[in-house]
Amino acid sequence: MQTLLVTGGAGFIGGNFVRFLLQTEPRLRIVNLDALTYAGNLASIQDCLENPRHLFVRGSIGNAELVEHLLRTHEVQGIIHFAAESHVDRSITGPGVFVETNVAGTLTLLQAARTGKVRRFLQVSTDEVYGSLGPTGAFREDTPLSPNSPYSASKASADLLVQAFHHTYALDTVITRCSNNYGPYQFPEKMIPLMIRNAMQDKPLPVYGDGLNVRDWLHVLDHCRAIWTAFRQGRAGETYNVGGNSEKANLEVVKAILRLLGKPESLITFVKDRPGHDRRYAIDASKIQRELGWAPAVAFGPGIEETVAWYRANPQWLADVTSGGYQHYYEQMYGQR
Repeated sequence: MQTLLVTGGAGFIGGNFVRFLLQTEPRLRIVNLDALTYAGNLASIQDCLENPRHLFVRGSIGNAELVEHLLRTHEVQGIIHFAAESHVDRSITGPGVFVETNVAGTLTLLQAARTGKVRRFLQVSTDEVYGSLGPTGAFREDTPLSPNSPYSASKASADLLVQAFHHTYALDTVITRCSNNYGPYQFPEKMIPLMIRNAMQDKPLPVYGDGLNVRDWLHVLDHCRAIWTAFRQGRAGETYNVGGNSEKANLEVVKAILRLLGKPESLITFVKDRPGHDRRYAIDASKIQRELGWAPAVAFGPGIEETVAWYRANPQWLADVTSGGYQHYYEQMYGQR
């Protein structure tokens, strides 16, 4: 039976990935390492905690002694690395923790993987490392890195460390770079769950700038399938872009959410744009489709309908994660805009 270390496995994408593997890979054991910061939530993986093939460990990826102990004790063959500070706005107000977690934490994992002779290390990254696009074109794997926020700069730095460990130490690594994820269990600082939550409570929906910033939307379960495909079949040292083929302007997404909830567009409130807000992202995912046979299966229309329905059906989860600390953050980011 193969054992994997999944970092950040109580977060949005990581938690969905852990559940996906437990449901689809019966001969797999998972050691789930998560620091349970504000976005890590055991309620998101409650159904996984009693599974005998899943061990949850609370701890930091920056704790070298702990990471090395886990790799050695559980004979870990692979690492899939989700753990990261991931919100652009938070990186603007406090960039230090992004370097500490996303750069130094990744380095700790890479060093442990090398000394522990881990067979494969997969780095889950983001399309934001490429910067911003004009009205046409799409990011390819050979697009030069041009990060525009402390968050994306920290992820680009981590990606470069992963590449360096492959080329310098022959560590078997793969990098995936995804577009914007959406789906169940997403912490309501990100746009889609934030808008759903506010609309459900008849609160204003804060839309940055003119609302015409464009993102490619990828359902989280499609992303989980892509990561597992890249981990099993990807070529060592390669990078694979993962996109949903669903480019939408932010305002279009917000209006779709309001329609699904039967709420008026008058709830939309345009707020001052954030600094360095990238205008457009789009992913060319032809490489992973051509080489590994992966393609997105969830179209945005049914996907957003399913996502809204999930949040409506899980008000207690939403209430639990929107703690007093979250409310303070919300007021800090949007109260004066």
